[in-house]
Amino acid sequence: MRTSRVDTTIFGATSLLTLALGGVAPEQITVPAPVASEDAEAVAGLWLSADKTVRLRLDADWSYLGRVAGRHRAAKGTYRPEGTGLVLRDDTGLRTPVTIADDVLEMAGHHLFRA
Repeated sequence: MRTSRVDTTIFGATSLLTLALGGVAPEQITVPAPVASEDAEAVAGLWLSADKTVRLRLDADWSYLGRVAGRHRAAKGTYRPEGTGLVLRDDTGLRTPVTIADDVLEMAGHHLFRA
């Protein structure tokens, strides 16, 4: 008869967090500052993905226009600061979170850079 072997390795909280964060220790992570609600000019402008398939124009009046190559309809709506990033809300009510880090926007798996 075979007995199954049980791994009894015990991880501490720091080890578990390091594994969960892909090998980056928690003390090495910097938290970006929140975006101020009056700071539209700081993020306003044209943002493009590296392959230029995703375009996002953020206007200083808190409106946006986005285009993705291959899609017929452009996304348009408004955006608002939320925590350390932004939330885009299109005309249909769809909400898309945007993370801001080191002058790069991360949105739906795409990294956008200032044009």
